Amino acid sequence: MQSIKHSLLLGVSLSLLVFTGGLVWGPPFIHSGSGAMVAHAQEQQNAQAPQTQEPAKSITFTGTIVKDGEVFVLRDASGAMYKLDDGERAKPFEGNAVKVTGRLDEEAKLIHVENIEEATS
Repeated sequence: MQSIKHSLLLGVSLSLLVFTGGLVWGPPFIHSGSGAMVAHAQEQQNAQAPQTQEPAKSITFTGTIVKDGEVFVLRDASGAMYKLDDGERAKPFEGNAVKVTGRLDEEAKLIHVENIEEATS
């Protein structure tokens, strides 16, 4: 009887350990379905869904144009830096306070420049 209790306790303990490890390590160890089926379902959903993504709207940013390595960036008042996609336009304003109008690519922290002008005080 002692041996059965010991084996049962060991089995439950190992099961809890494996379950806890799966929760901690996440998706590769806890799988909710076939990857091919999920990908196929997403393709169907994308094909049926209307394309509602609007192009990014132009925004005006203020800050100082500085050179970061070989690229020009806009450094705002908080110290955040945004790369500028048009270095030739930015070059004459290096070190100056400016207003940059353009579309922001948030992932790349890149501004697609439409216009740069000196900021007025």
